[in-house]
Amino acid sequence: MATIYAAFRDGAGRVFRAPSVLLGVFLVTLLMAVPPGIVIQNSISSSLGHSQDADTAATGVNTEWWDRFSETATGLDGTFAPTIIGFGAVLDNLSRFVDNGAVPPVLLGLVAAYLLIWLFLVGGAIDRYARNRPTRAQAFFGTCGVYFWRFLRLAIVALIGYAFLFGLIHGWLFDGFYGWATDDLTVERTAFLLRLGLYAVFGAVLVFWNVVMDYAKIRAVVEDRHSMLGSVLAAWRFVVGHPLRTGGLYLLNGVMFLAVVAVYAGLAPGAAGAGPMAWLGFAVGQVYLLARLAVKLGFYASQTAMFQRSLAHVDYTAAPMPVWPDSPAAEAIGNAPAANLQ
Repeated sequence: MATIYAAFRDGAGRVFRAPSVLLGVFLVTLLMAVPPGIVIQNSISSSLGHSQDADTAATGVNTEWWDRFSETATGLDGTFAPTIIGFGAVLDNLSRFVDNGAVPPVLLGLVAAYLLIWLFLVGGAIDRYARNRPTRAQAFFGTCGVYFWRFLRLAIVALIGYAFLFGLIHGWLFDGFYGWATDDLTVERTAFLLRLGLYAVFGAVLVFWNVVMDYAKIRAVVEDRHSMLGSVLAAWRFVVGHPLRTGGLYLLNGVMFLAVVAVYAGLAPGAAGAGPMAWLGFAVGQVYLLARLAVKLGFYASQTAMFQRSLAHVDYTAAPMPVWPDSPAAEAIGNAPAANLQ
């Protein structure tokens, strides 16, 4: 337990000692939302105009107008639903995730673009956390470029795994087994508890695959691995070889994420309000987004710290390629003699 807490605390420190990484990811996320937001804002403005509906909507929620708007909305406008308000968006995303709900087709392009940008930045972020010291922008983005193409190959492996989980395992558990087990069941509470149990089973398998993919990225960066299949196998061995440490650390990070969500649930504003209240609601949402991204980066930083504490030492790490910049493991090896002399 002490090792898990030490890695968690070390990871949190690495995130907050690299504020530029957190701020950069936050700005990218915010800027990605601006173009679709402008499109929807223009549609709402055209629909409201200078009507009485506009005066009502300016002071609160005009449900009658919203119903009429939703009936004719297409494309991005169709995503302007009551579930986007406050904490409802979190619950809607959670429900869509656990029940394997489809992403609206109009959002697929935006989601794919965001994932590609995240895939580009995550290599530089892990490298920064692994080195645990400031790096210049040139080195950061250079590392991002190097690992982007490797992580694209890794993403194919990850997608195969997620397709297997959500396409086969999820369907077998909830469409097949759950339907068979509740076919003649008359007690709703029993069916509810059974479904919760299946969520727990599926969640455990999903978490295991998430952890393997996280450590595959970490091993690829720290050890400067070129083979992504080799990184996956090495990550699998590491996770299976240290189940309590890797699982406990993931659980601790998950509790931190739930704490952030719980705070947001208590502070998230509703739809009513205008002027200062509207700006306050926007500010609360952005603080929540920043905190959520900090927790997400904390997963990588703490897992990197855990890996380095467990295996990334001179006797284990393979000899690095003699190219600049050296991998974090090679840098650690180079610094080891100096540290021993102090």
